[in-house]
Amino acid sequence: MSAALQRAALYVGGFLGPFGGGVVISMLPEIGADTGVSTGDAALTITAYLGPFALAMLVSGTLGARWGRERTVRTAYAVYALAALASALAPTMTLLLGTRVLQGVANAFTTPLLLAALAVITPKDQLGRALGLFGAMQAAGQTIAPLVGGLAAEVGWRWAFVVLAAAAAVLAVIGLPSGIGGPPDAAPARLRDALRPRVLRIGLVALLGWGALGGLSFLLAFRAQDFFGLTPAQRGALLTGFGIAGILSARRVGALVDRIGATATVLIGSLAGAALVVVVGLAPMLWLAAIAWFVAGVASQCVLVGVNAAVLGGEGRNRGGAVSVVQAFRFGGGAAAPMALTPLYAAAPVASFVLPALLLAIVAPVAMPRDTATPRDDPA
Repeated sequence: MSAALQRAALYVGGFLGPFGGGVVISMLPEIGADTGVSTGDAALTITAYLGPFALAMLVSGTLGARWGRERTVRTAYAVYALAALASALAPTMTLLLGTRVLQGVANAFTTPLLLAALAVITPKDQLGRALGLFGAMQAAGQTIAPLVGGLAAEVGWRWAFVVLAAAAAVLAVIGLPSGIGGPPDAAPARLRDALRPRVLRIGLVALLGWGALGGLSFLLAFRAQDFFGLTPAQRGALLTGFGIAGILSARRVGALVDRIGATATVLIGSLAGAALVVVVGLAPMLWLAAIAWFVAGVASQCVLVGVNAAVLGGEGRNRGGAVSVVQAFRFGGGAAAPMALTPLYAAAPVASFVLPALLLAIVAPVAMPRDTATPRDDPA
């Protein structure tokens, strides 16, 4: 297998995770009708994926480093492929939810290990650019998933899972580039090395960065309907701007990380993102909210690429486990935002935007640690 193909597969793996999580969003009515449940109950297919995904990532990076990155990633892709195929064949909602749980757990054993592998094979002065491209692929997966799911639902929603299964099977065959494991005498990865105070501080920033930016798309959808009166298709187009901005800007954000450092980039994204969220929540004109939401996608990439670079480019052992923990915090923030902010939106719509913006603007600059020198050891 060529090294170029294996390196490309690293980035495709970054696309597959968010794509698999979001592909069901636009076909929930069809899933519900086919399995005999309401659309609201069908929405549990999103939670069944994202919840176990976030929880498993607390330990997946450490376990994957112990078991071997290549073997773990190949096995995870194989499990993902089988679970996706089972989703396509599931006759009931209960079985479908079970297969979605397996997909989420399997994906937790790919994303952080792909990031760690990317850090091993990338020169230190180019790490930001590489992580930026990975972030662009993740943004692309998140943005394209609802469109592909909607197209699949026109034919039959189960075909979306067949495509997922085929993609994961191909990635399992390709594997990872050679030389991504730790040195032979490396000590076993330990979870406590990943749960250092510095990592937890970065994780808190990741939680706020995603929960108070990308995780607010549902609030904008509420406001787009209640205040601007948009149709479902118009709301979808409005929300897509965030992801498109991420795709277009992530590589440039990575270059910015290489130039000014991870901490400075995160702070720029946090402060700018907080201001933009306030604009989104207060804008009296649709075009202004749309522009602010688009630019917020750029700010979000500053935070997400920056926190990954801060962990993978920092000091300490088990940096693969550390980035796994940070990713778990990130997706935990996205999962918590609807539960925390939907009741607040019902009581005070403006406050539901202003409160997360204030938390992001105040907490992120305090919690984000300064950049440290990057050692030459393996981020195992």
